[in-house]
Amino acid sequence: MLSRASSLGGQGFHDLLSPDDVDELLSRRGLRTPFLRVAKDGQVVPAGRYTGGGGAGAEIGDQVLDERVLSLYADGATLVLQGLHRIWPPLLDFANELGTQLGQPLQVNAYLTPAGNQGFATHYDTHDVFVLQVDGRKHWRVHEPVVRDPLERQPWGGHADEVAAVADGPPAIDAVLSPGDALYLPRGWLHSASAEGVRSLHLTVGVRALTRYSIVEALLALAAGEPALRGGLPFGLDVADADQIAPELTETVKALRDWLDTASPAAVADLLRARAWPAARPAPIRPLRQAAAIDALDLDTRVAPRPGLRWQLMPEGADRVSLRVFDRTLSLPGQCAIAVRALLSGGVSRVGDLPGLDTEDRLVLARRLLRESILIPA
Repeated sequence: MLSRASSLGGQGFHDLLSPDDVDELLSRRGLRTPFLRVAKDGQVVPAGRYTGGGGAGAEIGDQVLDERVLSLYADGATLVLQGLHRIWPPLLDFANELGTQLGQPLQVNAYLTPAGNQGFATHYDTHDVFVLQVDGRKHWRVHEPVVRDPLERQPWGGHADEVAAVADGPPAIDAVLSPGDALYLPRGWLHSASAEGVRSLHLTVGVRALTRYSIVEALLALAAGEPALRGGLPFGLDVADADQIAPELTETVKALRDWLDTASPAAVADLLRARAWPAARPAPIRPLRQAAAIDALDLDTRVAPRPGLRWQLMPEGADRVSLRVFDRTLSLPGQCAIAVRALLSGGVSRVGDLPGLDTEDRLVLARRLLRESILIPA
């Protein structure tokens, strides 16, 4: 799906990243691999050609060297700034807000291509992509998939001949993107792009959504707990003989079907949570400000939930509750449950107004959640 800047109110994307910002990142931020990748003529350039030590006090050997980057770029290479949702503040905030709305982990990369050049040959991605044209013009050719909804384990390189054959045919989309234009590429759709006339800078927002196969993988992990599915195959069985495998397959499918009828949605959800939540970090905190708020905490302190934080409050025995967040689980007294829900479900809260607790317990809970980076000072 293609959206022109005019249909979006004429707004561009320079507030997220500009060519000057790219220069800043490449020259003054001490980037290391893999935050920069370089491609030329469809091939990835070895990192050793543009990285090295950073001089006295910064001898780490994989820092991006701006003069080498210039040489490659001037020779027609495409620069790919990766993981910008972790290092560039405007994109960090953008990805956090959008990821919270979508409920999915995001990644943001930037592609800077010299005029008349193409960084990568026709390929597909195994995640959905939004292309945001920032600067210059880029000619996109999009073809229908050779693999519908590919999984991460099904990259395009395993279908290179089919990709090349389809790429020789008429494209589904043949368009030039100008600043402010946006293009949506569902996973699996083939695409290639080349800069037109002048350099091109665009952002790609990758949405790494879970699939139904993620549920299948969780079920397979849980199936290891079923004794009937752990039984060994008979000695002497020729696993290459379909006739010998057939009765074992029938018995295994029956045992699996019987077990699937007992599969617990809660157990599946636990496995999916453990996989999905760490992939989408919440908004960053300010450690010094956070520490100062802990030291100065009183009943008039106002706190708020950390933006983008996923959480789950579960009973734990008779008088405890578990607070699950993206990277750990906290055990809290049961009487804290009402106050925790009030803190994390709402906006700004005054510590002295927390429900269900006395004065000292309100302070103890707020201090604990600030120290655990679950709350932030408002």
